[in-house]
Amino acid sequence: MKIGELARAAQTPVDTIRYYEREGLLPAAPRSDGNYRLYSPDHAERLVFVRHCRSLDMTLDEIRALLRVKDAPQAPCTDVNTLLDAHITHVATRIRELRQLEKQLKALRQQCAGASDAAHCGILTELAQATHPPGAVSGRRMCQ
Repeated sequence: MKIGELARAAQTPVDTIRYYEREGLLPAAPRSDGNYRLYSPDHAERLVFVRHCRSLDMTLDEIRALLRVKDAPQAPCTDVNTLLDAHITHVATRIRELRQLEKQLKALRQQCAGASDAAHCGILTELAQATHPPGAVSGRRMCQ
């Protein structure tokens, strides 16, 4: 199949397919006499695998590591377990960081409870304050 067909079958933009090829996640497709890439069902299966990994927020390096194990069916899957455990830890850390970010944003939002002009906007004033460390909100409410 040509790249457009693969893109439709895997619901993946053509540019993304080309990117994954450049990154070594998909093997280079052979070319037709007209110089079109010709993809096989194996390419489609591998692309679906890569896309599923990306949907789980795995990095390209993590996916490469998984593909190396996948391409060696006799290899033990302990590396897969280790990789996934590390990814779970990374996701848990990000969740904690995002919760903290949410708290900071809510505190910032409290700086402007109502409509006012931009010159008196508590949020803009607070964002302009370089003296506060990241995450600290002064508590001054300027908008009413």
